Amino acid sequence: MRITHLLQLKQQHEKIAMLTCYDASFAQLMAASGIDVLLVGDSLGMVLQGHSDTLPVTLEHMLYHVGSVKRGLDSCSPEHTRPLLLADMPFLTDLDPNQCAQNAGQLMRAGAEMVKIEGGEVKCPIIQTLVQHGIPVCGHLGLTPQSVHQLGGYKVQGKTSEAAAALIADAHALVAAGIQLLVLECVPAHLGQTIASQLEIPVIGIGAGVDCDGQVLVMHDALGMTPGKTAKFVQNFMTGHSDIPSAITAFKTAVKDKSFPTTEHSF
Repeated sequence: MRITHLLQLKQQHEKIAMLTCYDASFAQLMAASGIDVLLVGDSLGMVLQGHSDTLPVTLEHMLYHVGSVKRGLDSCSPEHTRPLLLADMPFLTDLDPNQCAQNAGQLMRAGAEMVKIEGGEVKCPIIQTLVQHGIPVCGHLGLTPQSVHQLGGYKVQGKTSEAAAALIADAHALVAAGIQLLVLECVPAHLGQTIASQLEIPVIGIGAGVDCDGQVLVMHDALGMTPGKTAKFVQNFMTGHSDIPSAITAFKTAVKDKSFPTTEHSF
């Protein structure tokens, strides 16, 4: 699975299924289930390390888990389509273009095929440098977890007309800078629809409504492993299934046939 294939899926109006993944075993299961993109997310700081946010995750942590997932994909059966491997740039590893290029290069050498950077137009010079050095970039707008303290918590973004206009402008600026994929998190459904329809690149939603070009969930959320109250956009795909491979396949199928998400999962 390459970014060109994801663009073809958008053009053919086929939804893209993405899950977070942190180790070799789950990488193999997800590839066998037909997941299109595996995101080695800095969410590992919360679901694996037990932190309250993603900020403590280091580049070294990300390199370890990217390498683990890559080795899992390398050992997959050849009849399975290999998912695209996407990796987060952790907190404060993208402060300036040269530093970010060095850090992103390490993630690519570990096995990533694209890196994800949180933030709007301010990140454009960094994105341009990465693209010039042959590093594919995914943007991330809306609720950006690395900015949780600045945002005042995990809150829906873009609710006012002014905030929505700013997010739309940021999306276009990131595309002009060279991103080839965009994750849009926790925004009103109508804003998700607007951004997905205006951009030529695929837009992957998480709590961004039913009209994005694909959907992503944290693996632990999708498998009902998150303690306490879950976010509105989450569905437990273990419900009605006896094993994890079946639940992962159910997630992929639900995204593809557009039965997930529904308006009940939207803001």
